[in-house]
Amino acid sequence: MDKVLIQHGAESLGVPRSRKPGAKAWMVSMGALGIIAAVVISAPYILAPSASHVAVAAPPSVIVSAPLQHDIDTRLAFLGQFSAVDQVDLRAQVGGTLAQIHFKDGDIIHTGDLLFMIDPTPYQIKLDEATAQLETARAQLDLANRELTRAAKLMKTGAGTVESYDQKVAEQEAAQAAVDTALAAIRDARFDLDHCRVTAPFTGHIGSHLVSVGDLISGSRAGSGPTTLLATIVSTDPMYLNFDMSESDYMAFLRNRLKQVGPLVEKVQVELADENGFTHEGTLDFIDNTLDPSSGTIHARATIPNPDLLLTPGGFARVRLEVAPPAPALLVPDTAVLPDQSGHIVLTVGPNNVVTPKAVEIGDLRGGLRIITSGLSPSDRVIINGIPAAVPGSKVSPEAGSIRFNPDQS
Repeated sequence: MDKVLIQHGAESLGVPRSRKPGAKAWMVSMGALGIIAAVVISAPYILAPSASHVAVAAPPSVIVSAPLQHDIDTRLAFLGQFSAVDQVDLRAQVGGTLAQIHFKDGDIIHTGDLLFMIDPTPYQIKLDEATAQLETARAQLDLANRELTRAAKLMKTGAGTVESYDQKVAEQEAAQAAVDTALAAIRDARFDLDHCRVTAPFTGHIGSHLVSVGDLISGSRAGSGPTTLLATIVSTDPMYLNFDMSESDYMAFLRNRLKQVGPLVEKVQVELADENGFTHEGTLDFIDNTLDPSSGTIHARATIPNPDLLLTPGGFARVRLEVAPPAPALLVPDTAVLPDQSGHIVLTVGPNNVVTPKAVEIGDLRGGLRIITSGLSPSDRVIINGIPAAVPGSKVSPEAGSIRFNPDQS
């Protein structure tokens, strides 16, 4: 029944039933021949190479420029550390109980400011005793002077003896000595009393107080015994900047220094840790007299003004020392200088636009560019962009560019 239904369905669609047994095989053969013909016709197009494979690859494009010529001064650069011009550990010259503290930790204090007060009572008593002794000694001296005058008159009239006169002279001298001793005791007591007040020896920045009110302070005028450290003060303006020169830098400094005179020799420029330029200036004021044999360096020091109090003892900064006036130099972008096994190279475009590497000697950075001390000529065409595509010995397509000097960069 199913076979009958299928046949009727085919007829209903208008497809005639084939009553010949080879009709189906004939239709399959004709379809295969059609597929083969299509493949034969399209084969030349499938197997033909594309235009991109047939065409020769174009040389890579690069940007080239002649080295920039600019007047550059000779500099030496170092890492320095700030220190205070004056620094003192405050210690009492007299002992006693600490009565008062007259500053806040971290204050800027000025010369003569009262910082600490030690209880002056014992020293005031000592001064009063010395004053009373002086009064007694002066009274004794006055009596001795009168008796000496009387003995001198008696001896002139013959009523007195020489022995009596000599005795009065001795008594007068002893009374004078007692007065002198009392005066010295007063000065000593007054010194102790005055030094109960610990004052600032100079203007500077004071640290934290290391004692508290009520502490027993140990003091010594001679400094021979243990004393109590009260606080530390450092000066703020100006500041020292200490740095070390290598032996080669020191020799370069000396040789250039012999060729010139004037303020340039002593001028230094300073760049702080958070700065991108040398905005501070100072003066080179000290170079040690011997090289350190263990490190091969020599110590140097510059004085830097610090009116805004940005410089802090212990802080680090870059210091630059100009040792020679400006002279012509060649510069290229730092990215154009490539490391090599034996040093550095710069890629240039030579005849026929062929990439040619050149070995160069380099200097420091100036104006955002690298100084080339040797290996390049002013007419060289240096590749400044497109370096990854430039293979030594291969051809490139150069385009003209330019190199710019940025005076705001080191």
